[in-house]
Amino acid sequence: MTEATRHTPGTPCWVSLMVHGLDATQDFYAALFGWEFCPGPMQLGPYVRAMLGGKEVAGIGRLPADRHLPVAWTPYLASDDADVTAEAIRSCGGTVGVGPLDAADAGRLVIASDPAGAVFGVWQAAAHLGTAVHGTHGTPVWNELLTWETSTVGKFYQAVFGHDTQVTDSADLDRLTLLVGDRPVATVHGMGQALPRGRGPHWMTCFEVEDTDTAAHRVVELGGQVIEPPRPGPGGREATVCDPEGAVFTIVRSDAR
Repeated sequence: MTEATRHTPGTPCWVSLMVHGLDATQDFYAALFGWEFCPGPMQLGPYVRAMLGGKEVAGIGRLPADRHLPVAWTPYLASDDADVTAEAIRSCGGTVGVGPLDAADAGRLVIASDPAGAVFGVWQAAAHLGTAVHGTHGTPVWNELLTWETSTVGKFYQAVFGHDTQVTDSADLDRLTLLVGDRPVATVHGMGQALPRGRGPHWMTCFEVEDTDTAAHRVVELGGQVIEPPRPGPGGREATVCDPEGAVFTIVRSDAR
């Protein structure tokens, strides 16, 4: 288990989920990942931070009762200046939906979508640096953008966040890796017509687990669903699941264990 320091701009630094049933969702993730919870900034409504060993892992907020928005995990990319990043998003063909706005003394945020429609966040850290622990059960381990094709959207993230890109050399696989310096931080997977019709382009958060098969079984016991059963993946044995409100995420037992 490692503790995070301030994140380099362009690095995924936080994940957040907005749901209708905040209490029930806390119960689900507490039972699955061992998370505990403490109150977070309330500018956008009731919000809690998930904790492991007293360290911040992720955020969960409550959607307004009259807002019927998709329930989905959203990654936040680090920025030194959320206002400048918001302008870059607009000028590069993206859309800013929320912000820039302050989250009390924690930092400054933006919620936006890329030109293909995938929603992501921007986080300018102040008191809250983001996810503070990695490499153990229940922590975010990776983020992947599932989209139509990688060329256009890859250029968007390059322009906005300064990512370098590394293309997978395969005639039948449209995939590239986003890098900050020489370090891989996320992948972009162009799925074409194989992209789930009901979701469109979207970011997928992967959480590390001790045992993928056991965790997938536990998801079902807790009222969630297994969408793609445990199987070998690029980072280890993985499964695609969703919580009782339909938020889709991946669980993976890292090959590095």
